[in-house]
Amino acid sequence: MAIASALRELEAFGYLSRTRERTPGGRWVTRTVAYDVPRDIAPQPRPTPKSRPTPTQITSTAPAPAPSPAPPRTSPRAAPRLVLPEPDHPDLTRHRTAAEILAGLRRHDPRLLLSARDVTRLAPAVSAWLERGIEPAAVQRTLTATLPPEADGIRHPAAFLSHRLTNLLPPPLPATPAVPRAPRVEPLHNCDRCDRAFRAAEPGFCRDCRAPADDQLSATA
Repeated sequence: MAIASALRELEAFGYLSRTRERTPGGRWVTRTVAYDVPRDIAPQPRPTPKSRPTPTQITSTAPAPAPSPAPPRTSPRAAPRLVLPEPDHPDLTRHRTAAEILAGLRRHDPRLLLSARDVTRLAPAVSAWLERGIEPAAVQRTLTATLPPEADGIRHPAAFLSHRLTNLLPPPLPATPAVPRAPRVEPLHNCDRCDRAFRAAEPGFCRDCRAPADDQLSATA
């Protein structure tokens, strides 16, 4: 409306003329001509003794500078896709526990209400936490800790939990080193000949009494 009003005002003062013409093809068009000097109010020089001469308008014939090329359009970089963790060894019991954890989050905060489809999609990520030795109560505390203020709200609880399950995933527990076995200690026995204590798998003679006994048996044989 403002542009139309300005065009009508320019036309009324003679700076613009608009005429309807018909093209050879039979199409009606509006031809618009703009004037630097109004058509009906052409300025006339006033002969005064001290009037300054009207400067002559010089039209430059130099070619117009070529427009600078437009900068290349760069497409915005797509945000990296969030890849949810998955368990290395899926387990049905662990999967059911993960689904129960997700479905019960709304008891801690109503904003964490998930649909059945969201629970099915996020359950493998929770199973990955459980597989790494994280107790269900610890998983629940991590997902519900330091939530945004009530005024801000959680518009997409599934996306909010996906972000936490992915970025807060703890590392696997290190492998437990093998405990070296203690050397076997033979039990104590009293020598049947000298009554001296010695260690052996079975009772009998001590080392000192065993050698004379072996020699005697060899002589008898």
